[in-house]
Amino acid sequence: MIPESTQAESEACFLLNSAVAGTKATIATNEYQTPKPKSTDGLWTSWQADKLQWLPEVGIGWFPVTANPYDEAYWKRYREMDATPIGIKLTGMRVDLVRQHTKGQVVDIGVGGGRFVAALPGQAKGYDINPAAVEWLKGAGRWFDPYAEVCESATFWDSLEHIHDPSALLANVRRYAFVSVPIFKDCADILRSKHYRKTEHCWYFTVSGMQRFMGRFGFEQIERNGMEQRAGRQAIETFVFRRVGVVQ
Repeated sequence: MIPESTQAESEACFLLNSAVAGTKATIATNEYQTPKPKSTDGLWTSWQADKLQWLPEVGIGWFPVTANPYDEAYWKRYREMDATPIGIKLTGMRVDLVRQHTKGQVVDIGVGGGRFVAALPGQAKGYDINPAAVEWLKGAGRWFDPYAEVCESATFWDSLEHIHDPSALLANVRRYAFVSVPIFKDCADILRSKHYRKTEHCWYFTVSGMQRFMGRFGFEQIERNGMEQRAGRQAIETFVFRRVGVVQ
C-alpha cells in the first residue's frame, strides 16, 4: 500500500505533468523532471489570428475579420430594418444632421438598405461591397466609388468599423465625415457587448480612440451627439468630423 502522503505527492505530480503541453503524464514521486522549454516563436502571432487586440493607451481595438457576410440576405435584412419605426426615425435624424453642416454632395459608405441615399435625391450617392447593394445603387444612378474619385463629404452610418483599412477612402474625403459607431469604455465592455461581432466588426473605439483615429487621417471633431441612442439604439454615438484646415 502506498502511504497517504506519498500517494498525494504522486497525484500532484500527475496533475502537473498532465498540464504541461508535450509531456507524457506519469505518476512520479522523487524522479520528476522539468519538461524541456517550448519556443514562443509564433505564439503571439497564432493568438492574434482570431483574438481581439486592444490598446488601452489609445482606446482602439482590432479584430481580424475574415468572414464576408455581405450577400442578398444581408441586403434584404437591412431593407427590412430601414422600414421599421427606428429605421425611419434614424434616417430622418441623419438627413437633418448632414443638412446642418453641408448642402454639398455626400457619399454614403455602406448603404445598409439604401434608405439614407434615397432620402437625399440629388445630394447623396453611395458605395458598398455587397453585390446586391451595388446593383441597386447602379440601377438607381446613385453609384459612386470613393476609392477612385475624390468626394466632398462621406457618411459612415455603422460602417467604418467594418472597413479593414479605410486610409485610401478617407484620403479622398475633402470636407466632412459623418460617423455613427459603437463606443466602448474598455476591453471588458467590448467582450460583453452585442456589438462585438467577429464576422463583421474590425475596429473598436472609446470616445478618445475614435477622435484619435480620425485625427490620424487629418480630421477634427466638430460635433458629437447621442441621437442614435435617443432613437432607441444601444451604445451608438454619432460624430461629425471636418478636414483640418477646411473653413465651414
